[in-house]
Amino acid sequence: MAFVSTSEFKNGLKVMLDGDPATILESEFVKPGKGQAFNRVKLRNLKTGRVIERTFKSGDTLETADVVDVEMQYLYNDGELWHFMVPESFEQYAADSNAVGDAKKWLKEQDICILTLFNNIPLAVQPPNFVELTIVETDPGVRGDTSGGGGKPATLDTGAVVRVPLFVQTGEVIKVDTRTGEYVSRVK
Repeated sequence: MAFVSTSEFKNGLKVMLDGDPATILESEFVKPGKGQAFNRVKLRNLKTGRVIERTFKSGDTLETADVVDVEMQYLYNDGELWHFMVPESFEQYAADSNAVGDAKKWLKEQDICILTLFNNIPLAVQPPNFVELTIVETDPGVRGDTSGGGGKPATLDTGAVVRVPLFVQTGEVIKVDTRTGEYVSRVK
C-alpha cells in the first residue's frame, strides 16, 4: 500500500477516505499568518458520488486507492445494467445506474468509454468526449426567428436533449461535447 502526503495532493488523485475510494477535486494549500499550515481538500466519493470537504494538517498522509481506468467498448443495456467489454481480452463488466450516472444519455453501442474499476467493480463510466448522435425530434426552424437566442431543443436517439441552431433538422447527425452537453457541429 502506498501513501501520499498533503504536499503530493493534486486534482484527480485517487485516495482511500473512510474506507471508500475517493478522487481529489480541489486541493488548496493554506498557510495562515498564525498556526500550522493545512490543506483544504474537496473530494468525491467514487462509490456514492457525494462531494466531501476535508481539512488535513500539513504532513498528513492518505492511502492511495487501488483504482484503475480501463478503456472498454459499450455493448448494450439490459434494462437494469449497462454491459461493457475490454476489446483486447473480451472480458465483460456490468455497471449499475449509480456507476453510469449521467453518462447513460451519451452512450451508443460500440463507443469506447473509460471505466473506473475498484476491486474489479465499475465505479464510474466516462463517455467519449465527443459523440455523434442522430436528432429524432426537433421543431422546424423558422427563417428569421432569432428571438429565442438562436437555438432550439433537439431530442437525440439516446434520449438526451441539447440546444441546436435553428438550421439543424430532424434526421441529421450532430456532434456533441459530452463534457458540457453542448452542440458542436453537424456531421456530413
